[in-house]
Amino acid sequence: MKNFTLLVLFLLVGGTLLKAQVRLHVGATSAFNSTFVLDKGLTDDPRYNAEMTYKWSPVGIAFGTDFTNGFGLQLESILSKQGQIYQIVDIAQQQIGERKIDLEYIHLPLLLNFMGNSASRTSFNFAFGPQLSILTQGQEIYQQYKQGTLKLPEGGQVPQGATDNGNGTYTAPPSTTVLASSDASAAIKQFKDKDLQLAIGFGLNIDIGSHLYLSTNVRGNYGFTDMRNEDLINSIKQNSPNDVLKDLFGRRANMLVGVQLGLHYMFGGNRTAIRSLGPLGN
Repeated sequence: MKNFTLLVLFLLVGGTLLKAQVRLHVGATSAFNSTFVLDKGLTDDPRYNAEMTYKWSPVGIAFGTDFTNGFGLQLESILSKQGQIYQIVDIAQQQIGERKIDLEYIHLPLLLNFMGNSASRTSFNFAFGPQLSILTQGQEIYQQYKQGTLKLPEGGQVPQGATDNGNGTYTAPPSTTVLASSDASAAIKQFKDKDLQLAIGFGLNIDIGSHLYLSTNVRGNYGFTDMRNEDLINSIKQNSPNDVLKDLFGRRANMLVGVQLGLHYMFGGNRTAIRSLGPLGN
């Protein structure tokens, strides 16, 4: 009886999709992005200057369903490299090192996809929706190449091993410190393994064959949750005296803006025939 019920449901759903002439498409994407780690604490810290950071999202797979010529859903799986580089600068604003945040995520956006007039070979598209981001690896490294005199942030402590100059500055020797890592044994030094984000994009779909089309998009996503481990956040809230944590106050979020290209194949519909139906045709 159970198998019979499942068969009936399958036939009903299949019949509904055929009647609606739902069209499926699958594609591969790649993207080049500007990536940001938004942290007010680091931005306001006189020891750091944020620099533009560029990363690849080399591989992405897209699965979509077009319910009409003007609306559909798309699920993607994207391997994305992200992060931010902050220059370490002394009191003379000379760079003496770098603070690097390197992250790698699998992004899983579920997008509402709106398409423009499909009567021509080129049509506008706009998409937005929630995105689950799963961290695969991450590392944050403080690397000071040479000795320098740095200005303390307000309320900051002199780092261990540095000399307090007594005037709101300290002199620090060269050093390399791993501040956080996805492989760290201590939870307080780990990143959060999942992040909830909003993804949004707009661009053009360009037909290049009866079943093939090229997508070109400006794409962005923004994280709503702090990317750091909850143990670290709790330590900050409790005003931990740990020197490593003093400059990690404030919420820290991921943001990405870039250009995405994709090649897609459509099943269940000829692109030339679909264009002739107009944006609301079935």
